[in-house]
Amino acid sequence: MNPTQLWICLHCSSFGIKTYRIFSILVIFSMFQSCQSDPTGAYVNSAGLEDSRKSSDWAVYLGDSFSSQYSELNQITTENVSQLKLAWEYNGGEAHPDNRSQIQCNPLVIDGVVYATTATLKLVALDGATGKQKWVFDPYGDKFSNFGMGVNRGLVWYEDGEEDRLFYCAGKQLLAINPVDGTLITSFGDDGGLNLQKGLGADEGLSVLGNTPGIIYKDMLIMGGRVSESTGAAPGHIRGFDVKTGEQRWIFHTIPKPGEYGYETWPAQAHETMGGVNVWTGFALDEENGIVYCPTGSAAYDFYGGDRHGENLFANCLLALDAATGERIWHFQTIHHDMWDKDLPTPPNLMTIRKDGEDIPAVVQVTKNGLLFVFNRLTGEPLYPIEEMPVPAARLDGEQAWPTQPVPTMYPRFSRFTLTEDDLADRNPEAEAYAKGIWASTYHDAGAFEPLSEKGTIIFPGYDGGGEWGGAAVDQRNGDLIVNSNELPWLNIMDKVEPATEGERIYKVQCQNCHGETFTGNALYGNIPSLVDLKQRVTLADAKTIIQNGKGLMPAFSYISDDKAEALYNYINGEDFTEKQINEDWPYPYAMRGYDKLYAPDGYPMIKPPFGQLTSIDMNDKTINWQIPLGEHKELMDQGMGVTGTENYGGPVVTAGGLIFIAATMDEKIRAFDAATGDELWSHELPAAGYATPAVYAIDGQQYVVIACGGGKLGTKSGDAWVAFRL
Repeated sequence: MNPTQLWICLHCSSFGIKTYRIFSILVIFSMFQSCQSDPTGAYVNSAGLEDSRKSSDWAVYLGDSFSSQYSELNQITTENVSQLKLAWEYNGGEAHPDNRSQIQCNPLVIDGVVYATTATLKLVALDGATGKQKWVFDPYGDKFSNFGMGVNRGLVWYEDGEEDRLFYCAGKQLLAINPVDGTLITSFGDDGGLNLQKGLGADEGLSVLGNTPGIIYKDMLIMGGRVSESTGAAPGHIRGFDVKTGEQRWIFHTIPKPGEYGYETWPAQAHETMGGVNVWTGFALDEENGIVYCPTGSAAYDFYGGDRHGENLFANCLLALDAATGERIWHFQTIHHDMWDKDLPTPPNLMTIRKDGEDIPAVVQVTKNGLLFVFNRLTGEPLYPIEEMPVPAARLDGEQAWPTQPVPTMYPRFSRFTLTEDDLADRNPEAEAYAKGIWASTYHDAGAFEPLSEKGTIIFPGYDGGGEWGGAAVDQRNGDLIVNSNELPWLNIMDKVEPATEGERIYKVQCQNCHGETFTGNALYGNIPSLVDLKQRVTLADAKTIIQNGKGLMPAFSYISDDKAEALYNYINGEDFTEKQINEDWPYPYAMRGYDKLYAPDGYPMIKPPFGQLTSIDMNDKTINWQIPLGEHKELMDQGMGVTGTENYGGPVVTAGGLIFIAATMDEKIRAFDAATGDELWSHELPAAGYATPAVYAIDGQQYVVIACGGGKLGTKSGDAWVAFRL
């Protein structure tokens, strides 16, 4: 309420009824003008954040350093969201014709300029009101060759009153960009960039990619990275870099060295050979208390830990580090000795939770198993008990499962945690028969903690579910957590690694996970290309380069010699005639057969819906406010099944206008939901699926919602567009 409105309210009681009506009209008109000129209204940030920039910007990845995915803007409301229209569309024109390219970027918006990435990892600056391109930076000099594989999920903004700068990653390179003209800031690192492969204390040829942005603490950029999850993986140590020079200030060893905390949870020499345990999802930061929160992934190799007996700290941990020094403050491990690829999939959310009449500074971590781990973010003490649940012993030779796994007791699960026979599809005879056949031939009784096997194990709620990298949003008006989830069964079969030809051996242990037993690739899991008829498309020389240097999300296998790379190439092409031999490079007796989503013959999951959900959780009362299927399969709706939900990637944004905006779904739509009820209030078709988290901003009193439309996952078409909406 502005001063004019207040004066009217204070004085209207002394006027006659006609005067009151006149002034009532003036009040309404004045409020309307205020809403048009100030989309933030009078809302005060209940989390007490002191953001360095105004609320009309989206200046930090996922909204703020608390990873709130929240906007204070309230011009668009539950009453007027139906009037939302397309404001502009920008298309980079670089979508891959075979639908292998993606855009997963949550952009930054600073002073009316949208900073975003394209399908070929170019960085563009767009006018936030019109979508007109201001400049473009191409890190590959128009020689991008990793189509459909490399992704960038966001950017970092730094300002100190002297020289603003943007940081973003293209593959292994961390780049510093001048936001005024899109040029490299050559005083940073090596002529404007850092190679993230260097400085980890490992073979610098091992794959390290910067898919997700780091976070700024004072004059330091804290970074994680994506590494391989197979043998020959780089360690995922966390580092702090000087924002001006690129000098490494500190490093935290996620695989501890002798004398460091957690060293005894690994075999003695693990720090010399093990990889993984990386922060690939992004961070949250409590700047006031100087604490950075780091969710880590599993150790490599993902699916067999016979060579890493023990709990394996700090794999699968929420780590609280001193942001200035990188020293450990506290940690909690959400999976002990992971053998299911249960990385922590999202940045944690920092929020205030009320317990027993007291406001607790809390941190909330979403997991792939649909669980919520909630702690006092200063001390690491769980807000409510977390029990260690007994789990079955391992089924694979040499493996030693940890005997218990932690499960929160009070907060509700936001996805199904286990499957029963009643969950199997019965929508048609073919789907029912398929589901029952899989059920009868696999292990599944222990749910999320079912040990892996040669027979076959159902992984549920899946390798990419319940929660995934899109993250959760915090409604700062009331303390609700908004999270989207996947519920899809996958099949894991662990094959014995027998003596084989050189090429076959390398393929089965290094390539089969992704490209499949018969070289056909996997269109539904990251659009992994087929290798059938490879010789007709890729020369031996080019194949060696790709194998040893990596390509996009495919890691570099730098330790594979030219001779072995040639044997691998020949095996894929049916021409490997080397003698069978014992496996020398693969230190495990097993290899996973491949990522296999369990779809029935009709092309839909072998379970009853929902396949994807959107959930609102009252974090104070520890109850679910509402839960709805997210996304539609038109064919199933036509069969009378209603809204089933779909697989979804990318997260929600909640606003002070009482709305949740989310794209993420296979049906290529963006939607707005009533945050209080879960009712769908608006939707709009996108040029390609929006597998990314939106951003919300304002220019000249007008509120906008912008989303990347990159598609290219789950068998949907690729795009290279950004679209924005306004009233």
